[in-house]
Amino acid sequence: MSNETVSADPIDPDTLEVDLARAATVRELQRIRGLLTIAVLIGLTVACFFARDVLLPVILGLMVALTLSPVVRWASRRGVAPPLTAVALVLSLAGVIGAAGYAMSEPVSNWVETAPQMGQEVQRKLAGIFESVEKVQEASDQVEEMATDEDAGVQKVVLDQPGLLNSAASYAASIGATLSVALVLALFILASGDLFYVKIVEAYPLLSEKKRALRIVYGVERAISRYLLTITAINAALGVVVFGALWALGLPNAFIWGFVAFVFNFLPFIGALAGTVLVGFYALVTLDTVGHALLMPAAYMAATSLEGQFFTPSILGRRLNMNTVSVFLTVVFWGWLWGIPGALMAVPFLVIVKVICDNVKSLRTLGSFLGGADTAVAEPESARA
Repeated sequence: MSNETVSADPIDPDTLEVDLARAATVRELQRIRGLLTIAVLIGLTVACFFARDVLLPVILGLMVALTLSPVVRWASRRGVAPPLTAVALVLSLAGVIGAAGYAMSEPVSNWVETAPQMGQEVQRKLAGIFESVEKVQEASDQVEEMATDEDAGVQKVVLDQPGLLNSAASYAASIGATLSVALVLALFILASGDLFYVKIVEAYPLLSEKKRALRIVYGVERAISRYLLTITAINAALGVVVFGALWALGLPNAFIWGFVAFVFNFLPFIGALAGTVLVGFYALVTLDTVGHALLMPAAYMAATSLEGQFFTPSILGRRLNMNTVSVFLTVVFWGWLWGIPGALMAVPFLVIVKVICDNVKSLRTLGSFLGGADTAVAEPESARA
């Protein structure tokens, strides 16, 4: 038996050099693409920061339109023209917002006018706690007086700042303008029916691309509509519960704090804490004893805790369950970018991103990360339908 030897083909140096050069070119192109992606993201962030006044009502109007689109489509299948349904929905929403604003305008304006007295009342009731702070303040004042004596010859110019009432009125006017533009935009979008969906389909040449575009659009609409309608109903129920609890405990103007609970609960993490602090501050001002006043923030926190830990997760279910880390980072980012309005729209924006990731094969890993603990990388339900 003879031994068989297998000789390997010789490697062509020129071919090897070409392959190495091609691999280096691919790596360089990938690096350039990554840098361009980072640059584009930074540019978009800067543009969003400076274009807040324009983009905020536009995005809010799109959110309202996406939320109410299923209602308009349902009415259209029953013979009601989309413009009629759109006008009825937008006017009803504007009426609710206007009624809530009118009901709160008088007590809120009184609070703004008496803000200094309210601060003094809280300080009086918490005098024991503030004693240590006052000692620190006295030491700080002594240091400041020493510095003032050294700079006695320097004249200081103090600019008058606008009053608190004027600032509040300006802020309210800004909110009113933003809501007005958003509602008008939502009205136009809802009145157009399926026009924009048809335009999106016509923009893609291939049938597979048309189907994927429709899956994404309808998935975004369904997810946003379900999330916002469900959260709005939950927050409305929370507002009623908070109002009832605070009214039963004897807090004046309890209906305002029910509305505050309704609005603030759209803010994950910080909404419940901010509402609890504000209720505690107001209770200290209006109620006679500190013990009675502390019952108010305790009741507020108990209601929001039960809602956040039990009711909302069970009602929304796993389908819209989000990763807590991703929700927190999104709220922090949009809160830094646009303040409170950005934080309010952070979770709906995250829902949109997740729906897009679930329907784009290359982004499903990111969609799985954005989802909750039970979310897996799999074919989305909307894609299998």
